[in-house]
Amino acid sequence: MNKLFQFGESMPEYPVRVLNEREARAGAGIFFFLAIVAFMHVWLNGNFAMTQFVVITFFVDFFIRVLINPKYAPSLVLGRIAVRNQAPEYVGAPQKRFAWALGLVLAAVMFFMIVVGDTRGPVTMLICITCLLLLFFETSFGICLGCMIYNAFNKEKAKLCPGGVCEIQDRQAIQNISAAQLAILALVAVGLWAAMRFVTASTADIYPNIVSKPAAVGDEERCKVPEFAKALGHAEKWKLHNNCQ
Repeated sequence: MNKLFQFGESMPEYPVRVLNEREARAGAGIFFFLAIVAFMHVWLNGNFAMTQFVVITFFVDFFIRVLINPKYAPSLVLGRIAVRNQAPEYVGAPQKRFAWALGLVLAAVMFFMIVVGDTRGPVTMLICITCLLLLFFETSFGICLGCMIYNAFNKEKAKLCPGGVCEIQDRQAIQNISAAQLAILALVAVGLWAAMRFVTASTADIYPNIVSKPAAVGDEERCKVPEFAKALGHAEKWKLHNNCQ
């Protein structure tokens, strides 16, 4: 039973329980992919079905991670399979448990708002974007934002962080960023912005905006756009998401 309910693995060479960062990042990548697809379904089609599925999956997975054992969480099992031929990168389990506990709280809130209460609004959107941001930083950069919060609220700082960022060290020459690199980055960014402006202007006549049909008389009150949606410039999307077009 003790082997079932535990968080991380005990290894004599490390002062704290550890997890494999590679499978954690793979698990974050799996959820980021599912979440961004669900988000785009909502944004483009007003379809919340996949969002509800992802929220349920997210809640169950993080419940197992935090309250039972991360080695049995489905996303981490898939992550382990994906990176099974890579050498493990051991990281401290305490900060990961704190970060994943934050994820469980967000998942629980989303579960009760979207799945149970079928609630839509700025709060659910903010939580969704927050989750996407956390997952993106984890899977793309190996940066655990929740672990940074752990350091802010705990006297005992995190140990064995990904990439050795917990330990003070000098950057090596290959890590330095030159002025030329920054200049090229800025030039490319400006060029892409100009290209997007050109493409948008040149296709405006080819793909004109579709004028939405007005809502039925009985739906006028239900389809009245709230002030928060207007303030966000989200009026038309709000109508789409609430079947008012």
